[in-house]
Order: sequence, then structure tokens, then C-alpha cells
Amino acid sequence: MSDLLTWDEVKKRVAQKIPKGKRLYGVPRGGCIAVALSGNPIAMSPESADVIVDDIIDSGATRERYVEQHKKPFIGLWDKTAEDSACGWITFPWESGEEHGPEDAVRRLLQWVGEDPNRDGLKETPKRVTKAFRELCAGYSEDPKNILSKTFDEPCDEMIVVRDIAFNSTCEHHLLPFNGIVHVGYIPGKVVGLSKIARLVDCYSRRLQIQERLTSQIADSILSCLDAQGVAVVINAHHACMGCRGVKKPTAKMLTSAMRGLLKTDHVARSEFLQLIG
Repeated sequence: MSDLLTWDEVKKRVAQKIPKGKRLYGVPRGGCIAVALSGNPIAMSPESADVIVDDIIDSGATRERYVEQHKKPFIGLWDKTAEDSACGWITFPWESGEEHGPEDAVRRLLQWVGEDPNRDGLKETPKRVTKAFRELCAGYSEDPKNILSKTFDEPCDEMIVVRDIAFNSTCEHHLLPFNGIVHVGYIPGKVVGLSKIARLVDCYSRRLQIQERLTSQIADSILSCLDAQGVAVVINAHHACMGCRGVKKPTAKMLTSAMRGLLKTDHVARSEFLQLIG
């Protein structure tokens, strides 16, 4: 969700982060406004500035470019690569929803591929895409520890297997979908409700992912949160980034596994799991 800042919040950051008496160059356009609010001398070029200022540092790419080219200190009022890493999408008071933000990024992408974002079929597409991505990336707002926090005091030292859990995820390399099934087995530890395993899969899959990391995250969470003696996770998935582009192999699937504890070291337990998932 967007965090709409007030002018007072921006002015407070300006006072906190911009040193007095320095000659400042503002990165257009938010940095220019921050420099104007500071009351410092304004440099008309990065070369003539003591410090370069921007309103926000997102990935850090803009900062790297300016520092590499001009060898000057670079300040962002908000820095998502450091102290502001937990903040969400920020909207500054000089930005409007129509001209900035994720929907505008989708419009520009449509224009870049040669489309007219104002034609009837595409007018609502930016809104639909941002709504879809909010749903596809809903896992960032969930905590795996909370999902697995409710357990049952039920003595059990036999393997529990939940197989054929369908999932959909988004490849972080191309922002294209990959989907398939997850098989999970664990030896408790603590016993958790059946639906919680499926919710854990959704929590991690509804993020920008690679399959290898997704497999390990599910296994590691069950191991730590349920004090499991052993955990096994196998994922079988189809990747659109391989099927519809690049090498274009639509029938190819990827298999990954993560074994922890007894299900890694005990060959009998490992074989039992593999037989149970077919």
C-alpha cells in the first residue's frame, strides 16, 4: 500500500539529513524540491555541488550512477537500501496518483512496446496489473512464524506428508509465472494443522522467487518453527520464462528438493517419503 507523505514529514527529513551550508544539486525532480526546502545554496550541475540530493533511494542504481560519474557524496531523504528498508511504496506530496506510481509504470511499459494505453482495451490495464501484482506478491505481508504458531499437543513420531499442494509464483528474473505442485513431509516435533502447510507454501510462493530458494524456505521454516526431527520438500514446476521465451521449451519442468535432519541423513526415512509422494 502507498504511504502518502505530508509536507511536514518531508521538511522534517530535510532538516535531519541535509547538512547546512553545503552547495547542493538536486536530482530531478524530487531532489530539486528537497534542495529548495533546505535553504542551502543550489548548484546548477553535479560538478559544482558539494552534495547530490535525491528524494528517495530505491534500488541504489541512481546513487551509484551519480557517485561513479561525479565522485560526490549522495544523500536520499528516504533510503530503502539502508534505514528505510522496511517502508513500502512512498508517495511524495508533489506526486499525484495519475502521474506517478506503479500504474504509471505500467502505462509507460505499454507505450514502450508500441501500444496506446488510452485505447479502450487498455485503459483499465494499469489498474488491473497493479491489483494482480498485489495479489501475486501478497506473501510479503505474511509471517511464516505466525502461520506455524498454532500447534497441537499430539504425540507423534511418525512421518506426516502433505502432497500435491498446488502453487503459483512469479520468477524474479523475468516477472513471468511459474507453477506446479509441492510435496512436504516432516517428522515432528510439533504437529500443525493441515491447512497451515498449504498456507506456508502460499506465503513464500506469493513473492518474487526462484524455485530453489522457495524449496529451501519452506523446509527451513518447518524445521525451525515445528522443532521437526526431519523435513523434506519436493517441488515440480513449469516455468513460463522457459516455455514462452528464450529456449521456448514449453514441456520442460524443474524438480527441486530440500532435505533436512533425519530426512537427509536417514536413508530409510528418505526412501519412505519418496515412495509416499510417488
